[in-house]
Parts: sequence; structure tokens; C-alpha cells
Amino acid sequence: MSDWEVVIGMEVHAQPRTRSKMFCGCAVAPLNSPPNTHVCEICLGLPGVLPVINKAAVEACLKTALALSCEIPLHTKFDRKNYMYPDLPKGYQISQYDLPMSIDGFIEIEGRKVRIRRVHLEEDTGKLIHAGDKLHKAWESFVDLNRAGVPLMEIVSEPDLRSADEARDYAMALRTLLRTIGASEAEMEKGQLRAEPNISVRRAGTKELGVKTELKNINSFRALHRAIEYEVKRQTGVLESGGSVKQETRGWSEAEQRTFPQRSKEGAEDYRYFPEPDLPPLQLDRAWIEELRKSLPELPGARRARLVEQYALPPADAVLIASERQYADLFEAAVKKGAPAKATANWIIGEPSAREISPVYLAELVKLVSDGKINRDQGREVLAETLSSGKAPHVIVSVRGFAQESDSGKLETIVREVISTNPQAVSDYRAGKKQALGALMADLKKKAPQANPKLANELLQKLLSAG
Repeated sequence: MSDWEVVIGMEVHAQPRTRSKMFCGCAVAPLNSPPNTHVCEICLGLPGVLPVINKAAVEACLKTALALSCEIPLHTKFDRKNYMYPDLPKGYQISQYDLPMSIDGFIEIEGRKVRIRRVHLEEDTGKLIHAGDKLHKAWESFVDLNRAGVPLMEIVSEPDLRSADEARDYAMALRTLLRTIGASEAEMEKGQLRAEPNISVRRAGTKELGVKTELKNINSFRALHRAIEYEVKRQTGVLESGGSVKQETRGWSEAEQRTFPQRSKEGAEDYRYFPEPDLPPLQLDRAWIEELRKSLPELPGARRARLVEQYALPPADAVLIASERQYADLFEAAVKKGAPAKATANWIIGEPSAREISPVYLAELVKLVSDGKINRDQGREVLAETLSSGKAPHVIVSVRGFAQESDSGKLETIVREVISTNPQAVSDYRAGKKQALGALMADLKKKAPQANPKLANELLQKLLSAG
């Protein structure tokens, strides 16, 4: 690959957090709703109906654009994008073409800016379900229009990404941003976030873009990474063998771990865009936009930097804590209750169930372990019981008799007994085999399960060194 450079632009579709569809009053259907139960004359595209713009969807789109530092034009409009698919009952999709809701933003990935070309609104299509028997070649297709008309934000980047890793990290950063500002739940497994990378390769050192292919509707970060890696190898192989890459739309087969052709890639002229005649152009109120800007919470990048500076967290910990707003809120609330910052981060990162308790209980649990009153294993037991019973950690510790033995005099007696009964491990340790300490600590834990492990370890090393 040193002879080739990968160029990737991303189109990400995110479902705004709204109760109803983009242009009608139908509820956004919960996952696994019975087919075709959340439809009406408007999303079925029946003659004579008129769409009405969903203000909540516009608000979500503008908040996303502001969080991405986009410019918000004074005027915007909706357009008809014409194509005939069975899951598009009107025969066209209401989208935005030449006057999108926002333009020219960016997002930072690993300290590098990825440019955002536009963030605009459109409506989703329905869902096709195919069933059949390959042996008898009997195939049937069904359509579920519950999803038809659901609002979508399309976030389009410039071709600034250079690897599958960067594309995955970009999509993950967008998900974190959308969740932080409350614009979308962005659950990929629920179809609320779908990634469509446009991929090409070119000779290293050249500026001209190669012929691109678009991979459609990828719904997991792992699939996105694998699909791009496969497509890069496929395109490189075609070019190195003297062939030409076709501009086309391709799908990803998770079962076969390969991309496959779906259709030739359309251009704007193929869609025959024209202004949507049933919707008036929008003139966005500047005062409203400024209100939305002021309502934005602290954004993930700024919060990561502050977690490092204010709490002395390692950058890797700050990235994980700030990846979800609820984790970061829980972390800061627990620390304000007196829990040590690094220990609190370790519990949130390492114990997923710790994210489900209140900041007060998390702070209490972390302090019990950090102060040596219980050990980590006991802490996990306390956490599980807190979740199941709702009881405070200190109550559970008292009832269960989990208090650790921290009397140095009592512990020294036990440590001396461990040393006297394990002469080989003692000899190995003093000969430089430091792993022998683990065997001695294991025996100590058997003899004194309630021993404070930190204090016991210090006493053991001290007595072993004393000879």
C-alpha cells in the first residue's frame, strides 16, 4: 500500500430525536413494531396531501450544525429527489440540494480537522424484506413503510479521511457529539446512525482523485472498518492488474466479509432535483439560532481537555469518560462527592455496571475501596448488591461484615506465618524471581481473606527484604 493513498469522504445519516415523522404526524415507530402500522396518507404519498415541516427535526439539525461549527445560511429550502424504488411510495424523496441548512464546518479527530461540507435534512425511505428459497428460485419481497418519512440528518464530510481507522474514529466521534447535544440517540443497531463511505485510491504523491465507490447503509463501526479495508484492497488489486475501478454503489456482506455491486452510481442530474412545490422556503430566525447555540452543552473535545487538566486524568481515560455524556456527568458528580478522580474513572471504565448507580453511591463505593476498608473484589460484590437491592454501599459492607483487616500488628503476624510456611517461594523471591511474590500473596489471602491487600503487600515485601 505504500504506492497508494486512500481517500475517503463520509456520508452519515442520523435520525434526529423526534416523536413524529418529518412531514406528517405519524409517530416514529419503535423497533420491531408490526409492519405498516405507523403510516398515513402523507407518508404513503397519496394524491392531494400536503407535507408540514417538523420543527423539532429542524432544531436538531441546526444544533448539530452549530456543534460542528457550520455556517447557517439565511435561506434554505427543500427539494424533490426523484427515483423509483419500491420502498419509496411517492416515487421521490424530499431532501435538500443546492441550499442546504448548513455548510462549511469541521470536527476534530486526534487533533486533526476533518471538514464538514454540509448538514441537511431529508426523509427516510421504507424497508424492504426479502424472503425466498435459492433451491427453487422462489423469491418474495415485502415492504414495511413504518420508516418512510422518518426524519434524517445527512452529515457530509469532505474527502479528508485516509484510512479505515480514521473513518471509524470519525463516525464514532460524530455519534458522541450527537448524543452529547441530544440531537440523536444515534444507536447503530437500531438504524439511527448509518454510515456510507465514498472510497477511492490514487498513486501516492498525486493530487487527482481516483474513481470512487460508495458503500451503502453500514450499521456498525466494526463493519465500517472491515468494509473499507476490503474495498481498498479490491480497488488496489484492480488498478495494479491494469483494470479500471467503476464508479458504483456497493453493499457490504457481513456473512461473506466482502463488498458487492448494487447499481451504477447516480449523479445529481439522474435525480432530476427541483424545489419541493408543496413546502415554502425557510428563512431561519437569527435570534432562534443564537438561542440554540447558547443551549449547547460542553462539547466532547472541550470536555476531554478539561478532564485532563482539572482532574489530572490520563488522556486515554478522558477519551473513554467523555465518550458518553452520562459517563462524564456521573464521573464529575461522584468526584464532587469526595471520590478520588482516577479511582472513579477506573470504576466507570472497568466496571460497566458502576455506570448504573447514583453518583452518591458510586462515590461511597470508590471511597470504601480507596480507603482500604474493603478490597476490589468485595467492592464488586457490594456494587452488584447495591444494584439489586438499592441499599447504600456502607450498609451492605456493615451487614456482610466486609471490613478489611488493617491492623498492621495482626497482619505482620500472618505475614510471618506465610513466610515460614513457604520457604521455596521465599528463596525464589530473594533470588530475584519477583513473580514468587504472587504465590506468597495468594497464600496470605487464603489465610486472611479480609486482609488489606495494599498493607499486606507492603509488609510482605518489607519482611522479605529484611531477610
